[in-house]
Amino acid sequence: MKTKKVALMAMCVALAMILSYVESLLPSPGVPGVKLGLANLMVIFALYKLGWGEAAGISLLRVFLVSLLFGHAASLMYSAAGAVLSLAGMILLKKTDKLSCVAVSVIGGVLHNIGQILTAWLLMGPNVVYYLPVLILSGTAAGVAVGAVAALLVRRIDLK
Repeated sequence: MKTKKVALMAMCVALAMILSYVESLLPSPGVPGVKLGLANLMVIFALYKLGWGEAAGISLLRVFLVSLLFGHAASLMYSAAGAVLSLAGMILLKKTDKLSCVAVSVIGGVLHNIGQILTAWLLMGPNVVYYLPVLILSGTAAGVAVGAVAALLVRRIDLK
């Protein structure tokens, strides 16, 4: 792997971690579990600029490091489940080249929430499924916001 690519990936991980931390400082919108997913900016950027393998590495490393530094075992389980499902969906949709960066982000946000609900279902039982509509709405809204900023970064930052 080229030195430049390793440095870019390290910067993406660091920025994703910083965005995760900054997001943890923001006031809650009043609904438990609802977040913007700011760290996903770097994952989407990497998906479009570096490739799917690099984006997956950045996402999973960020999830592990943020959980290690600021979370606990449960946060690692929820984040990892959401990240894996989100990544899989975003990678598949990006490969079609038929959807915009914003649409890929929205699907990623919604799939992240579905992954977290599936984990909660396994840990707490099926009653958590009633919370899914709220998370789908918030994942869609957050996906639009994050996707719009990610699209801007992808357009404006040239890595050559």
